[in-house]
Amino acid sequence: MRGGDRSWAHAPCSILLRRTLRLWRKAVTVDPALRLLSLKHCQQNRVSNAGSAIKRRKIDIVCLALVLAVGLFFRLPHSVFSGNGISPHALQFLHPPPKMEGLGFDEGMYRSYVTKVIREGLGSYPEIVDDYIDSQAKLTGSVLPPVRFFYIFAAYLWHLAFGTEALSALRDVASLFSILTLILSGIFAWRLKGPAYALGVLALMSCAPTQIHMSQHALVDGFFTFWALLCLWTLWENLRAPRDWRWLVAYVVALALLVLTKENSFFVWVALVAIVVVNRWLRFGTVTRELLLATIVGPLLGVVVLVFLAGGFGTLIQTYQLSVSKNYQLQYAILTGDGPWSRYLVDLFLVSPIIVILALGAVFRLDRTKTPELFMSIFIAVSYLVMCNIKYGMNLRYANMWDMPLRFLAFSQVSALIAPAKRYRILLTSVAVVVIAALELRQYYILAVRYPLYELVTHELLRALSILKSFH
Repeated sequence: MRGGDRSWAHAPCSILLRRTLRLWRKAVTVDPALRLLSLKHCQQNRVSNAGSAIKRRKIDIVCLALVLAVGLFFRLPHSVFSGNGISPHALQFLHPPPKMEGLGFDEGMYRSYVTKVIREGLGSYPEIVDDYIDSQAKLTGSVLPPVRFFYIFAAYLWHLAFGTEALSALRDVASLFSILTLILSGIFAWRLKGPAYALGVLALMSCAPTQIHMSQHALVDGFFTFWALLCLWTLWENLRAPRDWRWLVAYVVALALLVLTKENSFFVWVALVAIVVVNRWLRFGTVTRELLLATIVGPLLGVVVLVFLAGGFGTLIQTYQLSVSKNYQLQYAILTGDGPWSRYLVDLFLVSPIIVILALGAVFRLDRTKTPELFMSIFIAVSYLVMCNIKYGMNLRYANMWDMPLRFLAFSQVSALIAPAKRYRILLTSVAVVVIAALELRQYYILAVRYPLYELVTHELLRALSILKSFH
């Protein structure tokens, strides 16, 4: 063997690879045919990859549309399916009707406020607040204040648009915003971790028992959930895209409407501020002076509007003080709204046990590389810390805003558990999500279709699940 051949024979693999690539480049440079063949091969690869990406995107959109249709169907008011229309009536057997068909106490209060606005107009709102103060001062317990303006106003607009009476307008608005929360959950999950997470979270949210329950009743909590989730999403976007005026404006508006929806939304704001503070160490994004200013200006705008609606700052303060102080004397709140710090964990576990287990599993896997999971976990943890310390003020209705973050964490844990099975990962993840969603839907059937559930308090959940039974 000649010397040149021996050098090739004894050369390391890396050197052989470099020499081969060098010869190929020379050949391509010298031979136009090879050069053309190489360019054509690259173009074919690009076209093939682009075609595959478009096909995957189409499949993602179709799957998202199907899941969204399922969630939308379950959130429609059952009254839609009880009429004489051919299409809705034909689907009535698929739509689970809530057993609680009567008028709840809170629903009655909201109906009375909407009726007054319809009859007397928005200009009479200070008088409505004054009437509340006069009546609340004489009562031993607390009733809902009219300063939860935006839900009442939305029902008023619905009445003007469709001519429905007050209670139907309130229920229709609750249903609409439950659907909007579902859509927002998918968009938020996509922005956090892409289309796979959007599809998984959307599927789990479609069958979330408390989300469906809120969509069927004239209660503010589902409506409030939409604005709380919108605040959380716009905060994330502002951290990721600093000084973008569009996200800043959206964030300010969301915060203002959050305050207008529920005057005691302080716990959400505290959780958002906590995220901004810990960003120094966890690096979710960039905190700017504009973002800090927006975090303060948004709620202040909401308070200013409430002051005008109430007829003065003193009237607003008096309304809030009466509502809070009288709640400590309300017998129902004393009997059902107290408990240890773990009360919300117990209630969440009763309603969605698999989701809670998976979400807790995701929490134990947290590290600094899991930025979206940390973001969601801090929001839940800080708001939980505030909410579990409110005396006589614990109710799972108030935790409705945790549904999307919990399901995001749950899907993250499902993905982590199935990740080792690379070949069948998509199939196994799909099966797992479908099974969990089916079990969640069954929980809703047990809680709200088989049992007349209205308030999401512990003893009612225990009765619905047949853990507590009455003696006859």
